[in-house]
Amino acid sequence: MKFFVTGVGGQLGHDVMNELLKRGYEGVGSDIQPEYSGVDDGSPVTKADYVQLDITDKAAVEKIITEIKPDAVIHCAAWTAVDAAEDEENIDKVRAINAGGTRNIAEVCKSLDCKMTYTSTDYVFDGQGDIPWEPDCKDYAPLNVYGQTKLEGELAVSELFDKYFIVRIAWVFGLNGKNFIKTMLSVGKTHDEVRVVCDQIGTPTYTLDLARLLVDMNETEKYGYYHATNEGGYISWYDFTCEIYRQAGYSTKVTPVTTEEYGLSKAARPYNSRLDKKKLVEAGFTPLPTWQDALSRYIKDLS
Repeated sequence: MKFFVTGVGGQLGHDVMNELLKRGYEGVGSDIQPEYSGVDDGSPVTKADYVQLDITDKAAVEKIITEIKPDAVIHCAAWTAVDAAEDEENIDKVRAINAGGTRNIAEVCKSLDCKMTYTSTDYVFDGQGDIPWEPDCKDYAPLNVYGQTKLEGELAVSELFDKYFIVRIAWVFGLNGKNFIKTMLSVGKTHDEVRVVCDQIGTPTYTLDLARLLVDMNETEKYGYYHATNEGGYISWYDFTCEIYRQAGYSTKVTPVTTEEYGLSKAARPYNSRLDKKKLVEAGFTPLPTWQDALSRYIKDLS
């Protein structure tokens, strides 16, 4: 199989390309930068075929993907700065990337009759309650611009054709780029105490593990909506921080606070980011390892 991957300069795209190349697949990566701009860790992605692509440019998307003629497209490129998405001057750009860019890719995939994988988010729901969201739930009610535009991307894919994997994820971390763990480790080095919210509940997702699953999916034709995070149970950001510091050997005090007490965020955040993942097992896919195990491997890889 031949793959085309968007967003290889980001956390997930970087790991997806590496996973594909490790398995011996032919892969072409893309991002908006003229050259690959991710971490130069010497992994296969840094030497892989690469093309510059602005996914909001419909003509460029059609030309490049049609010339490459992939069997599958794994679409990882997105606007992910949740708070910045709320700024009035950014809203049109966020929508052009997350919704319009995704539609551009989906239209080409439909014309080429190739598979498409789109990674989405729990933010498409309203984030209320304590019952895990099921992948085929259609009770959409995004809390913010990011969630709304990712939902528009989902609908662009699902309404156009059937050969898709729409995979919702949450609390993402990877080696390539910024994330919550890197922030907490940095803050923990310079502060005796950190305040972390304790009333937002979910499960982390390690891009290294997710990349394996996405490639597994593309080796099948078990299309549809899925939820994918690491196993290990549902936790709060406070719980996650406590375990990050424990595994890293930090003595930094972690103080739990409510979302209201914490304040600061420009975009509304979901209280309930629990994602029901049983459909993965029902479809025969191997679940991701526990988040505790993923965190341990991640911290070792960072050092």
